[in-house]
Amino acid sequence: MNPVIKAIVFDVGETLIDESRLALRWARRLGVTPLTLLGLIGAAAARGQGIEAALGLARPGLDVAAEQRRWASDEPDSLRSGFDADDLYPDVRAALAALQAAGLQVIISGNQPPEATPALAAMGLPADVICNSADLGFEKPDPRFFAAVIELAQGLPGQPAPSEIAYVGDRFDNDVLPVLAAGLKAIFLRRGIWGALGANQAASAGVAVVESLLELPALLAP
Repeated sequence: MNPVIKAIVFDVGETLIDESRLALRWARRLGVTPLTLLGLIGAAAARGQGIEAALGLARPGLDVAAEQRRWASDEPDSLRSGFDADDLYPDVRAALAALQAAGLQVIISGNQPPEATPALAAMGLPADVICNSADLGFEKPDPRFFAAVIELAQGLPGQPAPSEIAYVGDRFDNDVLPVLAAGLKAIFLRRGIWGALGANQAASAGVAVVESLLELPALLAP
């Protein structure tokens, strides 16, 4: 018998946040067409690499951190590589609210820079905790990230065991393999480039694959 899930943790990029506008802004910044950058992101993802690798293909030798500093100086009031409520996927608020109404603790924790946590907090999302990698000091797939996530969940009412915590994300490398290794339940979201590429792997690993966050309340019902 599967354990009852008491807490659910969400990745951010391409799980809660549609990163399309972010990619378009980076394309303009680097002087390439949106199609070019999106194609490079897809190529990097197929090799198990993230967006920084794609940016390096768009501009060889690019120092992403240094470019972000220059960008902030050039456009201090723009979103640049950030996001706001307009970037939320349309199923997010309703799904998180339904999960809370069902009695689950809702946590948001992904690989994100320091600016992401206040940006998410400003959206007023139905979440009990928002605490990302920059706050935790570790990034996925580091096991210490998931140990910190477990600690976050166990600080909430119900004090769930690892097997009573689900992690929802769109990357097989970051959101399935290390999640299972940590003893949590993995749920794979087939959304975005990484979601499309990793769905078959997730299913082959016996992990539930969903197309929308709105499927979660029924999936996790005891």
